[in-house]
Amino acid sequence: MPRWGQGLGAVVLLAILTATLVFGESEEQQSSGGEPARATSVRADVARIVDGDTIEVDLDGGEEDVRLIGVDTPETVKPGEPVQCFGPQASAFTKDLLTGETVRLEFDRELRDAYDRLLAYVYLGEVFVNGELVEGGYARTLEIEPNTSRAPQLERLEQEAGRAGRGLWGAC
Repeated sequence: MPRWGQGLGAVVLLAILTATLVFGESEEQQSSGGEPARATSVRADVARIVDGDTIEVDLDGGEEDVRLIGVDTPETVKPGEPVQCFGPQASAFTKDLLTGETVRLEFDRELRDAYDRLLAYVYLGEVFVNGELVEGGYARTLEIEPNTSRAPQLERLEQEAGRAGRGLWGAC
């Protein structure tokens, strides 16, 4: 069951998800019975890029850190860790793609991680950002249960990037 966290950010997110259920502003998954299961996505404005796989968004006046599901870019800002090979390029790619944009955050089974960040697949229009990071060689796949609905797609993209020597696969 998703952890909703505490504080204003959690209340704001809960209100947004509830409103999307009531007013139909989100996309919905189909349950096994063919009926909508629950709201699975919201729109948000990108406020800041933390690094290649973490962004900060404005959700109804509150700020939320969002960790992209299924991907792991090389570190650039982790305290006590050196900047890793191809990390600056991954951060720059995400920054160039998402700065000042409005994105759709699509959720999987678990809403938050141990650091209270939202966990999401991120879309810029029709562009699946998590997939673009892997396909371009800016990220490796990172499969963490229970958020694995896109794992096969991301794994396929990683294999293609590796075979082609794209990004970190050719540089590191």
